[in-house]
Amino acid sequence: MAASTGPADAAASDSTGPASSVPTMGSPTIQYSMVLEHLVGEKRPIKDLRPGVMGGLPVPPKSDEQKMIERGMESCAFKSVLACVGGFVLGGAFGVFTAGIDTNVGFDPKDPLRTPTAREVLKDMGQRGMSYAKNFAIVGAMFSCTECIIESHRGKSDWKNAVYSGCVTGGAIGFRAGLKAGVLGCGGFAAFSAAIEYYLR
Repeated sequence: MAASTGPADAAASDSTGPASSVPTMGSPTIQYSMVLEHLVGEKRPIKDLRPGVMGGLPVPPKSDEQKMIERGMESCAFKSVLACVGGFVLGGAFGVFTAGIDTNVGFDPKDPLRTPTAREVLKDMGQRGMSYAKNFAIVGAMFSCTECIIESHRGKSDWKNAVYSGCVTGGAIGFRAGLKAGVLGCGGFAAFSAAIEYYLR
């Protein structure tokens, strides 16, 4: 004969069954931490940032000619030539500017009382501009070449490359006037390069 279920048994079954499905106080914290793990934690999915996947225009693969041009533009020879040309233009402009504000341009030391002609003034300005242009071109080419070589040897791109290159360039230029001038040139160019790198970075 089956036992009858009374109100007490029903209450007992209600307290054991449905009560187990009620979340405890700790479960929301666990779920929140799991959500955080998937959003910003280690379980976060890695997104593909390619333009084709993100909805942008797909980037075609580079051809051999493009790769060769990029290698050429990143070479030390190209950087040296570019710095040489830039230094030549900058030096020429600086020389013409300094000659333009110099009141002694075109004057003959043998006859200082004679007023120079416009042709003589332009000739003197051109000579000074060419002299400055050559010096700036040599310094720019030496600095860029040594910096590229040092960067390739160290395998790093930081401010130390410019400092080392400035020291080598200044020392090589100043060494023509003696050992002391070479040391001073090395220190001066290195300090100037460090200041420029600090300002740019």
